[in-house]
Amino acid sequence: MTTQPRHIPVMLERCVDLLTSGGSDGVVIDATLGLGGHAEALLTRFPNLQLAGIDRDENALALAGERLASAGERFTPFHTTYDEIDVVAEQMRERTGRPILGILMDLGVSSMQLDEESRGFSYARSAPLDMRMDPSAPLTAKQLLAEASVGELTRILRSYGEEKFANRIAARIVKQRESGPLTTTDELVEIIYDAIPHSSRRTGGHPAKRTFQALRIAVNDELVILAEALPRAIDALDVGGTLVVMSYQSLEDRIVKQSFAAGATSSAPVDLPVIPEADQPYLELVTRGALRASDAEAEDNPRAKPVRLRAARKLRPVPAHRNPARRYS
Repeated sequence: MTTQPRHIPVMLERCVDLLTSGGSDGVVIDATLGLGGHAEALLTRFPNLQLAGIDRDENALALAGERLASAGERFTPFHTTYDEIDVVAEQMRERTGRPILGILMDLGVSSMQLDEESRGFSYARSAPLDMRMDPSAPLTAKQLLAEASVGELTRILRSYGEEKFANRIAARIVKQRESGPLTTTDELVEIIYDAIPHSSRRTGGHPAKRTFQALRIAVNDELVILAEALPRAIDALDVGGTLVVMSYQSLEDRIVKQSFAAGATSSAPVDLPVIPEADQPYLELVTRGALRASDAEAEDNPRAKPVRLRAARKLRPVPAHRNPARRYS
């Protein structure tokens, strides 16, 4: 097992600045720890900072733990999904007696998972059809492709991959499995190539990109977890704390944008002369729209090219009648 980083943390300086804008004598939660690049920078620069790292992948937690070993008890790992962030925040408050100053969500598949061929996330290499971010989770891409109907596969590919040939691909998958189960990524890629018209393969990147994204999201329940995690994260922050979210595709970014907009907007009628405290915005948008990586960073680190970073600061406790987190309790 190696502690050498196999990726470059995306928008590192910007994230560190935002997460510590309210101070550094408290707790930052890295909700998507991965190999711990952002966490290492935070713990190294701020000696009074406590950091909680969440990841559903035990291998990532082990690697990050080695990397962050010098921080000692200032680093606390949690093996769970980040929709449990409210539980993590409460445990960190009790353990440290300090406020939650910042929360980072670096969404999507991690660099480590993409680089490990056996995980099956990449359409560029032959590997088992797995795609689980947590290798102990029960559902694999192989199982999903073996059991889902044409209608269900079409819905997944269209909803999560925005694939316009979703029905054609789904029908080919179901037809192909009559001869035996799909077991490898290159088998799936071949089906996708056959299903998509030749003229449509020339634009929009690799023809399998959207299908692989959709299956990965479905296997890991990513968008559902994100929609549940955002209100919990906002609720978990102390007043003055900052939530930073980096998205890598439009479906994620749309959920983040809507969640932030809801908190940064008054819920009072527009013609009300005095806005009650309970109807005032509880978030302040720190970024104007979504920030993108610089051209220089995108050139040095291709995985930074699609990133959209949004940040919001908590202005006041979330009123009970406007607290979406209660829907998921």
